[in-house]
Amino acid sequence: MHLSWDRLVLRFERALMRDDLNTRTIRLFRDVVYSCYENHGRRLPWCKTKNPYCILVSEIMLQQTQVDRVIDKYVQFLSAFPDFHALARAPLRKILQVWHGLGYNRRARQLKNTAQLIVTQWYGRLPQDINKLVTLPGIGTATASAILAYAFNRPVAFVETNIRTVFLHFFFKNRKHVTDAEILVLVNKTMDRAHPSQWFHALMDFGVLLKKQYGNPNWRSAHHARQSRFEGSDRQIRGIILRMLVREQRASLERLVRVASVSRSRLERILSQLEKEQLISKKGRSYTIA
Repeated sequence: MHLSWDRLVLRFERALMRDDLNTRTIRLFRDVVYSCYENHGRRLPWCKTKNPYCILVSEIMLQQTQVDRVIDKYVQFLSAFPDFHALARAPLRKILQVWHGLGYNRRARQLKNTAQLIVTQWYGRLPQDINKLVTLPGIGTATASAILAYAFNRPVAFVETNIRTVFLHFFFKNRKHVTDAEILVLVNKTMDRAHPSQWFHALMDFGVLLKKQYGNPNWRSAHHARQSRFEGSDRQIRGIILRMLVREQRASLERLVRVASVSRSRLERILSQLEKEQLISKKGRSYTIA
């Protein structure tokens, strides 16, 4: 007998209140998640591949960026740089041209550096060892775990905003300041270890649906932080600088001050940071993409 999704949710919630998290309750939770995925799952391009390179690109692009903004850029990026070797040898200026619109441009630099390391150290093959993955630029434990789950179907638990939404909604209804460590215990306990790649795709999409229906509960997380205002921020100025240098290849400090419409001292500070991140370099009295 096939139950409606609403009835499945109700049955799971009753079981959770009565029996805590036993084998039957976990099974009901998985039924709820998979039922949602079957009926409301997003068919995203990176969900259709097991190619480790493609999954790495998608995971880096999705850091702090909305899915809708990533989809087209993901397709364009793979068309321009189809594998680790192509990305490793591509000029940063060309990579930033394709990346334009995603923001947080240091990710593009880190992705190129990662590709170079994978080509030189691992012959173009992404390692399946989390201890090696976390040594790569821009890859923390959560991103490394997601790559292992999606690319290699490894049952490695991780927490990100949509997964956090699901567990806050069902398991911490009346709690504030819930830590990811608490959530990670439940992610491990409820995981479909036979099909972790499919499970985490389903869990993520369930989180998206819950946000649409009930709002975002992540403000109850101990790790919640409001994103700073973009207008007039250093992030906006960084973007202006990089777009100009990608377009014109070279610009003087005086011209950058005029275009960015900020004080010389503030611009010099931002330029210095971009140099440290190896996104730009100074040549004589001008700046260019590194």
